[in-house]
Amino acid sequence: MAEGRRECARVTREFGTTYYWGAALLPRAQREQVFATYTLCRMADDIVDAPRATSDAERVPVTRAALAAFRQQFVDAVADPASCEPVMAAIGTTVRDAGIDMECLDRFFDAMSMDLDTERYQTWDDLVGYMEGSAAVIGETMLPVLRPTSPAAKHPARQLGFAFQLTNFLRDVDEDLDRGRVYIPQEDLRRFGADPARRVVDDAWRALMAFEMERNRQLYREAWEGLQYLPGASARCVGSAHRLYSEILDRIETNDYDVFAGRIRVPTWRKALIAAGGLVHVPQPAAGLR
Repeated sequence: MAEGRRECARVTREFGTTYYWGAALLPRAQREQVFATYTLCRMADDIVDAPRATSDAERVPVTRAALAAFRQQFVDAVADPASCEPVMAAIGTTVRDAGIDMECLDRFFDAMSMDLDTERYQTWDDLVGYMEGSAAVIGETMLPVLRPTSPAAKHPARQLGFAFQLTNFLRDVDEDLDRGRVYIPQEDLRRFGADPARRVVDDAWRALMAFEMERNRQLYREAWEGLQYLPGASARCVGSAHRLYSEILDRIETNDYDVFAGRIRVPTWRKALIAAGGLVHVPQPAAGLR
């Protein structure tokens, strides 16, 4: 189990630095649960995002089988963590100990399956339908780990999941094109006359990105209200992740909306500074929750 938890921490530090630095503010047991939950999502994501995993029609059945096998490994790990290899044992134990609802994770795996045969989303509502399983449920899944003080925390947690996912979509347009996917709604592309496949930053592209980023910031504003329903360490953890992810949007703007020349990142020193707590001022608990 200790080996599995160490590996989950390593995976989170390497691939999910925002989660890693935010979780640094939590007590050890909760921190390890965040790492394990992130690693589960990362491992599933790696299957569908592997080179040619879905862009090559001949490889799609192989990818589908690999995802189904991984999903079964996860179910088996929750049922009997002691029978699994270290990482899956840590993941299964986390789901059991934190009381994470398996229905949330069923929705997550169903959304991962959508990446096998859905390359475009016509409307915002269509994209939200996908993000329900790929993003909103991640917020719901983290809640038992964060131990909210009120059921009112659920909606903001879901909004934060949506916000994080949309930020990823806007930052990773170039990488997603290489996988044969476009996560910006087609109706928005038509409205602004923008074409990501050209990989050119013109006036149409800038107008499109400004529109999507305002939509994204509204999600962040709604999510921020949820911090008042979290205990101190959890609020600081989520507040740090909120601040770090939303700063990606600021950096995209500063870069003239160019997400094609290279991946936009928040520097590690900045993440460490924000995680130290000096730059995050979380809302006071709502009346009656102190």
